[in-house]
Amino acid sequence: MALCTIISLFIGFIFFRAPTNIQGLQSQMFSIFCLMNIFGQVVQQVIPQFVIQRTIYEARERPSKVYSWKVFMLSQIVVEMPWNSLMAVLMFFSWYYPVGLYRNAEETGQVTERGVLVFLFLWLFMVYAGTFAILVVSGFDSPEAGGNLGDLVSTLSLKLCGILSASEALPRFWIFMYRVSPMSYLVDGLLSSVLANTGVTCADNEFLTFDPAFNSNCFEYMKVHMDKHGGYLLDDNATSNCQFCPISETNQYLKTVGSNYADRWRNFGLIWVYIICNIGASLLIYWLYCVPKKSAGEGKKDK
Repeated sequence: MALCTIISLFIGFIFFRAPTNIQGLQSQMFSIFCLMNIFGQVVQQVIPQFVIQRTIYEARERPSKVYSWKVFMLSQIVVEMPWNSLMAVLMFFSWYYPVGLYRNAEETGQVTERGVLVFLFLWLFMVYAGTFAILVVSGFDSPEAGGNLGDLVSTLSLKLCGILSASEALPRFWIFMYRVSPMSYLVDGLLSSVLANTGVTCADNEFLTFDPAFNSNCFEYMKVHMDKHGGYLLDDNATSNCQFCPISETNQYLKTVGSNYADRWRNFGLIWVYIICNIGASLLIYWLYCVPKKSAGEGKKDK
């Protein structure tokens, strides 16, 4: 609880009320990236608890056949859900409002809808972290081994989620890793939900200053470029010292990082696919490595 709350508050106030200029958009994006770095710590906290419960089950409940291994595994996943929900609530209020992300939705009249969507993505993030933790330790006896594997996979997922480097800038193999990383879809969903469909106002030091071609004003000189790439001029009719902001709306910025608000529910569904795969793979791995199997000879003897 302290991990999720304190870190979320720290991130929230580091990027407190980030504006909607170019630097502010980058700050809002990196606040999401910083928040996602909680993932590894959440996984490390779940793993030891699962190992303790598994040890008790294998020493007591399994020999006495109180309940099956499937019930044990599924109960360990289900019992994390209330905590996941509570942590998602704390993270949402500790991060979303201090950064001022709700202000982006005011212009669209979707403050409630966008806020709920962001919360749902944070909730899925916590659910995914819980199921992933159980997955990576299901086949290992020690929490350290599962933790090492979890650290490796979570680090790769976070570093290749599209924030530190756009997918187009990655070598071919790493593009594949970007596509299979669940963090890519989680970040895409969060980023588009908090930034989409809002106007951008450049700060004074973000305007590009130049002179137009001879016998034309700034608007005539930049019209073709603005029609194709967006942006706006501080003074359309100026004939010298044109001041141009390269981004006029947040959707242009989202496009540069490969994010699209129209894909929000697709991303939501894909994260559920990863969660279900985590659960299925956890059951399979536990059955393969931890469930005692009867040999053919034992089966005949029992008969």
